[in-house]
Amino acid sequence: MGKILKGTADPATYRVHVPERIDVRRIRQGLGMTQPEFAVRFGFSVHTLRKWEQDDRLPEGPARAYLKVIVRNPKAVEEALSQPA
Repeated sequence: MGKILKGTADPATYRVHVPERIDVRRIRQGLGMTQPEFAVRFGFSVHTLRKWEQDDRLPEGPARAYLKVIVRNPKAVEEALSQPA
C-alpha cells in the first residue's frame, strides 16, 4: 500500500483482504472491553454486537474490514473517531 501511495506501484495490482468470518468476541475481549464499552468506543450498537457474538448475524463486508482495522490499530481508530470530520 505504501508503494501505491508513493506512486511507485500499480494500484490495479493491489488487493484488499477482508476475511469471510471474524471473531468479534475475541477482538473485544482482546481489548479488555465489555460489550457496551466496545460498542460506544467504536460506534456499534450493543444489540448488533451481541448478535455478532452469538452468531445470530455476521458482520457484512465493510464492518468486517472496520473490525480488522480495529484489531490492527485500535488507537488509530479511536483517535480518528474522536476528532470532528
